[in-house]
Amino acid sequence: MNIKQFFYITLLTITAACTPKTTATVSETTQTTQTIQTTPTTQTIQTTKLVADLMAKMTLEEKIGQLNLLTPGGAVTGSVVSEGVEQKIKEGKVGGIFGIRGAAKVRQAQEIAVNQSRLKIPLLVGMDVIHGHQTIFPIPLGLSCTWDMDLIEKTAQQAAREATADGLMWTFSPMVDVSRDPRWGRISEGAGEDPFLGSRIAEAMVKGYQGDDFSDPETMLACVKHFANYGAAEGGRDYATADMSRVRMYNEYLPPYKAAVDAGVASVMTSFNVVDYVPATASEFLYKELLRDDWGFEGFVVTDYTAINEMIAHGMGDLQKVSALALKAGIDMDMVGEGFLTTLQKSLEAGKITEADIDRSCRLILEAKEKLGLFDDPFKYCDAERAKEEILSNKNRQFAREVAAQSFVLLKNENNILPLAKKGKIALVGPLADSRRNMLGTWSVSGDPEKSVTVIEGIKNAVADRAEILYAKGANISDDPIFAKKVNAFGPEIVIDERKPEDMIREALKVAEKSDVIVAVMGEAADMSGEASSMADIGLQPAQRKLLEALERLGKPIVLVLYNGRPMTLTWENENMDAILDVWFGGTEGGNAVADVLFGDVNPGGKLTTSFPVSVGQIPVYHSMLNTGRPYRGEEASKFKSNYLDIPNEPLFPFGYGLSYTTFEYGEMPIKSASLRGEESEIIATIDVTNTGNRAGAEVVQMYIRDVVGSISRPMKELKGFEKVLLQPGETKTVSFSITKELLKFYNSDLEFVAEPGMFEVFIGGSSVDVQKFDLELEE
Repeated sequence: MNIKQFFYITLLTITAACTPKTTATVSETTQTTQTIQTTPTTQTIQTTKLVADLMAKMTLEEKIGQLNLLTPGGAVTGSVVSEGVEQKIKEGKVGGIFGIRGAAKVRQAQEIAVNQSRLKIPLLVGMDVIHGHQTIFPIPLGLSCTWDMDLIEKTAQQAAREATADGLMWTFSPMVDVSRDPRWGRISEGAGEDPFLGSRIAEAMVKGYQGDDFSDPETMLACVKHFANYGAAEGGRDYATADMSRVRMYNEYLPPYKAAVDAGVASVMTSFNVVDYVPATASEFLYKELLRDDWGFEGFVVTDYTAINEMIAHGMGDLQKVSALALKAGIDMDMVGEGFLTTLQKSLEAGKITEADIDRSCRLILEAKEKLGLFDDPFKYCDAERAKEEILSNKNRQFAREVAAQSFVLLKNENNILPLAKKGKIALVGPLADSRRNMLGTWSVSGDPEKSVTVIEGIKNAVADRAEILYAKGANISDDPIFAKKVNAFGPEIVIDERKPEDMIREALKVAEKSDVIVAVMGEAADMSGEASSMADIGLQPAQRKLLEALERLGKPIVLVLYNGRPMTLTWENENMDAILDVWFGGTEGGNAVADVLFGDVNPGGKLTTSFPVSVGQIPVYHSMLNTGRPYRGEEASKFKSNYLDIPNEPLFPFGYGLSYTTFEYGEMPIKSASLRGEESEIIATIDVTNTGNRAGAEVVQMYIRDVVGSISRPMKELKGFEKVLLQPGETKTVSFSITKELLKFYNSDLEFVAEPGMFEVFIGGSSVDVQKFDLELEE
């Protein structure tokens, strides 16, 4: 007998003494929807018969239990671990768990739920599957630099296949928070600074995780986060205030969340920040008005880790009050904090909430479980044999290697020093050249660093005996033990060598002097970015800069391979290095992928999705900024203009920028001016792109639009289209973009989504600054 049959047969025998206050009118037909009437407040809800029958048998305590999400430990992503989890499951006080994985462990937890609890309701089992499960892909910021939506979707598909083989059915991904501040550590988890690109990536990730049919055991629930505005934290300091106008919110920060909802995302996670001075987890505007009423979201909302409890520190009241505020705002599941579990019954008795509020959330959690098929088979994700075949398979690792190479961005390549020849003597120096622990990057919760490929291993694999690799560590990631202790919260990522820094540099110089070229592998430790990893100084750590300066004085060519989870300040490096290859954190096969690109087996085609500032003092600097009334246009005499006295306005490396081992030439756009009229009108903007080099390569062709005159000030440029094209040497392709009235719409000061008649400028090119322009008029 399966769980669904149990509900239809066994539940009918439960004694009347156990029947809760909630009553239900159950039709005798087999229709798929029916009405539940609840007391004390009557509310009509459309739900399935299974869920309706089940809720009719649930006590109030069991309903509240479904709203409780706990972690028994293991892969913990917060500072609190739940206690007494097993007993609470038996008592029907847990709706889901996270932080465990493995078919056997998940089966054990499910067996407690379906064999030892009164109603035998299976658990949701979640995990932070962020950029791969056990086979780790590049960090999301790196993935975004591929500009390849099909590829990104496939990474989510592979992650879902591995995760579901490992007992999981729910991932807390994608994170779609737009961020323009690289000081914020969690910029590493998102798609960068642009809402248009972020929206396309959100759609791809949701589709990849969820597929088209939840009956497929290789699909899982996705959870878009963090709703909303989390990436706009003041000062780049995690969890800080993110305050902005509704116009900015609607135009620049909300689109990726809405794209995920439109793509059918099953769940939404709250953010830690305030919105309109109200903690997001208590915002009726966000979860009732916007998410459900305006956008039509039908899934469930889960808090982030202890977000309800943290409203106490925000000054919103005690645990009972903030828990009631969250439920009334539309929050359905309480992660770890247990405020719902311990206070909702009291708030119901005090009249602060209604049983209808509890029923709403309980229904949504149960419907998610039914959608997954857990009532038919609570063990559908506990297939140990599939786990053996799927997880970290050779096929999965090879795909991860290909993806990593496509995520790398070539920032500088003076005199075409790259690709390197597989011959001679190559000095490999730097604290990240042989650092297995740091290859996976932040938020690789289930990844095993011991299964990752280091850069030195990748390079030796590539050259075999054709070149001599001379290695020296040369420097620590940081010499500061206090800083190292903070970074090493999850393990030893910054390991301070027992040798003196001067001795390490001397060793590196001896190696470098014997070599033909120096490859310096430097940057950040994995958890120098990520949650609670804000940085005021986003340049190389002093220990590494000293090593680079010493190497530079040798006068030999230097290739800087940069590991980082954020844009960094690289002014000195850009002036003094011969080449800079940004490899983010490439994941399990990152070391092999680095070698693939360094030696030209793969031509880098990544483009930046975040602007790299000249100085921290520029932040925020991004491509879609508004103009000012006193714009600076490069004049030498620039008093009373909007500019800095000591640095340029422009970023060091702009959005959309990235070099290749080949060259591309853009033809002239055939359109010099055009006009649109009517809802169905369309302009096709075309441009020819030719590979003028001697290697095959991929180019990301980008289209930006400026609304020249509007009812509100409009950005200087907004990304409105892109296409990645692969070109053989000498090949030309015509790239086309459709421009419609819909594409020109924005939210005005009344939050109306409108396209205003007038003049527009359309820009097409290889980055946000290297573009051609034509004029477009939207007629009345």
